[in-house]
Amino acid sequence: MRLSELRTGQVAVIKSLGDHPISNKLLEMGCLPGELLRVRRIAPFGDPMAIEILGYELAMRLDEAEAIEVEVRPNFVQL
Repeated sequence: MRLSELRTGQVAVIKSLGDHPISNKLLEMGCLPGELLRVRRIAPFGDPMAIEILGYELAMRLDEAEAIEVEVRPNFVQL
């Protein structure tokens, strides 16, 4: 599943980052395989979205989120 497919409040683990021009920057900001994230907000028209990862919020466009493969953790409460 892609990060861009998640809805507000969903928690997931990053599985991999695809080939996108911003992928290296996302790695530098902590979007590493194995990290937990939570979707905090999605703009009214669906773009951009804000995720919580490593204790901070990161906003990204949907095409950037499309490059991130995640595994949803449906019953995960604490981030």
